[in-house]
Amino acid sequence: MNTFEAIEQRRAIKHYDPAHRLTEAELRQLLELGMKSPTAFNLQHWRFVVVSDPALRQQIRAAAWDQAHVTDASLLVILCADLKAWEKQPARYWSQAPQAVQDFLVPAIGGYYTGRETVQRDEAMRSCGIAGQTLMLAAKAMGYDSCPMDGFDFDAVAKLINLPADHVIAFMLAVGKGTKPSWPRPGQLSYEEVVIPNRF
Repeated sequence: MNTFEAIEQRRAIKHYDPAHRLTEAELRQLLELGMKSPTAFNLQHWRFVVVSDPALRQQIRAAAWDQAHVTDASLLVILCADLKAWEKQPARYWSQAPQAVQDFLVPAIGGYYTGRETVQRDEAMRSCGIAGQTLMLAAKAMGYDSCPMDGFDFDAVAKLINLPADHVIAFMLAVGKGTKPSWPRPGQLSYEEVVIPNRF
């Protein structure tokens, strides 16, 4: 499946085969593709919490309005981000770049993020959104369906996964073998309404 087909065919699927499991190779391939997603300053501050413990999945389902795909999908990933990744050994993000690039970019990281908590959070959410879309398209190309989720108690799920204080949850992603197709697309805005030439 090419990229165009994956984009056209990807839909949020709610019903999954609970008996299906991804192989370890498939799981690693999918998550490593997600790790190819871009991040500002190459911070790579997303963290993919892969929930495989059935009891924990049940607890998360209870915190997610009893949505069945939390437990029935082959894979449940909670996309989180380290808000302070920018100050945790930032040189490592550029260790393989030419020295001149390192000398320019590594000091710029602290200059950009220090004291700017809103920027730190905004970047985390943007990065997790990009990574989530990468995971969904990769899953589709691998023959799997997916569903991004923000319908859950974020505080409760944070406690269940022992989320560190300097991390934030962006959303969850269910991946697996869908058993029912999605509804037809419910209504796309027109190209003319969405695409604005030059200025509003």
